[in-house]
Amino acid sequence: MDKRRVVVTGLGTVNPIGHNTAETWAAAKAGVCGIAPITLFDASNFKVHLAGEVKDFDPQPVIERRDAKKMARFTQFAVYAAAEALADSGLSVDPDSPEAARCGVIVSSGIGGLPVIEEEHSRGLQKGFERVSPFFVPMTIANMAAAQIAIRTGFKGMCNCPVTACAGGTNAVGDAFHRIRDGYEDVMLCGGAESCISELGIGGFSSMKALCNAEDPACASVPFDARRSGFVMGEGGGVLVLEELEHAKARGAKIYAEMIGYGANCDAYHITAPAPEGAGGAACMTLAIQDADIQPEDVDYINAHGTSTHMNDSCETAAIKTAFGDWAYKLCVSSTKSMTGHLLGGAGGVEAVLTVMALHDGFVPATIHYEQPDPECDLDYVPNTGREMPLRCAMSNSLGFGGHNACIVLRKWEG
Repeated sequence: MDKRRVVVTGLGTVNPIGHNTAETWAAAKAGVCGIAPITLFDASNFKVHLAGEVKDFDPQPVIERRDAKKMARFTQFAVYAAAEALADSGLSVDPDSPEAARCGVIVSSGIGGLPVIEEEHSRGLQKGFERVSPFFVPMTIANMAAAQIAIRTGFKGMCNCPVTACAGGTNAVGDAFHRIRDGYEDVMLCGGAESCISELGIGGFSSMKALCNAEDPACASVPFDARRSGFVMGEGGGVLVLEELEHAKARGAKIYAEMIGYGANCDAYHITAPAPEGAGGAACMTLAIQDADIQPEDVDYINAHGTSTHMNDSCETAAIKTAFGDWAYKLCVSSTKSMTGHLLGGAGGVEAVLTVMALHDGFVPATIHYEQPDPECDLDYVPNTGREMPLRCAMSNSLGFGGHNACIVLRKWEG
């Protein structure tokens, strides 16, 4: 059976370098660093002082004040980004029409409302645990971002939340792609959102020595650089509108790119460490290339997982070499986490938006602050400034705790 074609018709994001797609893409092209001292809590007694916060975020007028009070910050990010993506797509669906059942939502969060859990636990200790907010549970559970988007749009098809750690956002986009390609829905809102810059969030990752302790933002999130010493926590959300091609063409939608492949697997190796030499990541990239029915040589750019941890970046480099062979040295590879930090379950959504824009504009965003090469990481990481070049296909990679791997492949839309 012929597989249906899937295109990207809307983009939305809020993240450390922008409050919308246009602002974010302009910042990414300029190599803006969104990492700065933590302000969401007093981190003066912590070893970690830097994060990629969303600055001056106000969910209004997308979310009314009374509704925002019932949403955790990660949900606000997701709803905000979804509203932009839907408006960008120009799609309008009557919630009472049969079409609403052909529209769905898949939005990931790795942890959900962790800061709300902290706040309500403190309230419980002070006032008794039966005095916590009645909205405590629906604010904190990870699927609530997807649910709130579905409720607000009236989309009644598949509504799901992959919770696969840092791979979740890419899993959400890939799963949505397959839902449309295989005929279950015609339209999907998909991506990821996260907000865990809190005492417990920073403390937990710091305790496991996963975070960078640098004081200078220019030396903190430095993927593939020999100076890398841990990731920088980021926050935000990224949401795409995926649409079946004929459905999009019938309503005269603008098309950013075509999604053509998705791979997902598990290392089945360790709770935090990737498999040696990136074996699982390499297999996942190969699955995505096969699913796209292209050759490795057709891919010109990879927006890498690139977390700025020693083990991830060296294993991902090895994985790319295994999956692409000699072509790995002709690829452009960069990590936009050098600008945003690592958004955990929201990373794949934001990076999918950036990868779509890279294809659309023919511009590869840089790995900023890349200064000291590491012999273990010897590919073309597009250091410091971006690169204008025609792109045919691009890949976005995500790897998560527990050995989760996810890759999507996009193709430039030629009309």
